[in-house]
Amino acid sequence: MGTSLIVLAVVGVIVLIAVMWAIGIYNRLVQLKNRYLNSFSQIEVQLKRRYDLIPNLVETAKGYMQHERGTLEAVITARNQAVSGLKQAAANPADPNAMQALAAAEHGLSGALGRLFALAEAYPDLKANQNMAQLSEEITSTENKVAFSRQAYNDTATEYNTYKQTFPPVLFAGLLGHGSDAQLLDFDDAQIAEAPKVSFS
Repeated sequence: MGTSLIVLAVVGVIVLIAVMWAIGIYNRLVQLKNRYLNSFSQIEVQLKRRYDLIPNLVETAKGYMQHERGTLEAVITARNQAVSGLKQAAANPADPNAMQALAAAEHGLSGALGRLFALAEAYPDLKANQNMAQLSEEITSTENKVAFSRQAYNDTATEYNTYKQTFPPVLFAGLLGHGSDAQLLDFDDAQIAEAPKVSFS
């Protein structure tokens, strides 16, 4: 009978260790997932700020660029598509389609803003406008913050994915509700290079 109790005690300890080990894996997965979701929320804050600045920029430019209506409308259209893309991505950052749509919308918006700023160079009065100079500076500053936030997000998403794909977490991740990988927010180098870099001085 003493041997039976010892065997039961050993089995009980092994089961307890296995349960504690699984709990540790689960807790680590939750921590890493929350970190990458928080990092995405930082991108969201910066993108919303950028989107809020754009209508003011267009309104300021409109007074000087009456003949560039198509460009101004393209900026607003691209901004609205980016807002929609951000809403979809914020709802589920693990959705690869939503993240790709956001990246494409951001690329379109950066291109439209780049064209607007290039055309603005031909309007000396607009270049001298204090409001336009301040808005363009704020947009450029926000672009830098978006790039920094995107890098931080990609780092935390990669950490989550790497942990999830290692052994032994790979055995439990799907069972514990962590089946989907975090999707990286990728812009290729050409897209980054096209982000507006403007000086109205």
